[in-house]
Amino acid sequence: MADVGSAISSALGAVQNQVVSTMTGLFSHGPTPLENTLDYRGDPGLIGPDSVSWKVLGDAAVFIGGVRALLVQSAHPEVVAGVEDHSTYREDPLGRLSRTSVYVTETTYGAMPEVEAAVETVRMAHRPVRGTSERDRPYSAGHPAMAAWVHNVLTDSFLSAYQSFGPEPLSMAEADSFVAEQARIGALLGADPLPLTASELSAWILDHPDRTRSNGQESAISFLRSPPLSPPVKAGYRLVFDAAVTTIPPEIRTQLDLDSAGRTASAGGATVKALRWALGASPSWELSLVRCGAPIPPGLFRQPLPPEARSS
Repeated sequence: MADVGSAISSALGAVQNQVVSTMTGLFSHGPTPLENTLDYRGDPGLIGPDSVSWKVLGDAAVFIGGVRALLVQSAHPEVVAGVEDHSTYREDPLGRLSRTSVYVTETTYGAMPEVEAAVETVRMAHRPVRGTSERDRPYSAGHPAMAAWVHNVLTDSFLSAYQSFGPEPLSMAEADSFVAEQARIGALLGADPLPLTASELSAWILDHPDRTRSNGQESAISFLRSPPLSPPVKAGYRLVFDAAVTTIPPEIRTQLDLDSAGRTASAGGATVKALRWALGASPSWELSLVRCGAPIPPGLFRQPLPPEARSS
């Protein structure tokens, strides 16, 4: 029996390691986040270890939130025009995914020098992103209103995904804290307006006057339905995509031509649980706790940290 138990344990460990390798590979097409974060010992960063944000963005539900954000962001014609006209996401989807992941990770978990560097990188990338949308309106990625749409949808999507698929839903006070914490990041990018409560945020997105259909939206949604991924990864992505759609308000889902019929949250929930089991919580969260000298919650993390962190 001991041999059987050992064999099962070994097989499960191999599955976990394969999932870690696959997910790490998806996000390895850009700079490594927090590569030098231990150089800033004691620096809590912009938000800090006691924040709700570290918990929310450290959970596997973040993958559903990321897909949801890309879907809903395409509902704004000028924002999606900027992406369609200037982004290389079609030629390099994993590179864009990695760069976005680095930005979210470093602004949330980074020491202040890392937060400031991540924001400046985005500012520089946004400077040349300007033009005219198909409805003949000018756009600029650096404009406060456009930055607000991108930032606020991202915040709302991470929150919605966690409330639906996290280990347990946040209280209303915790949800409001998350929104207010993330607004501090948006302010560094010059985004305006920045709602400070969860209810204000969701209402702002739902009632946004610039939300309307566009050819750019159709093109973006078509790509997101079936991105160029390997068959095994694509099968998992499809579950995440369907779960993300179930969290989008019906009015926006209708605009995006995303029918929820046949899509269930249960498969997405099972996928998130499997990812949580295999990956554990984000190693960036654990690494930042080490940097701050904060307690490490037991049982949350399973991915190895660099030697310099383990020796701390």
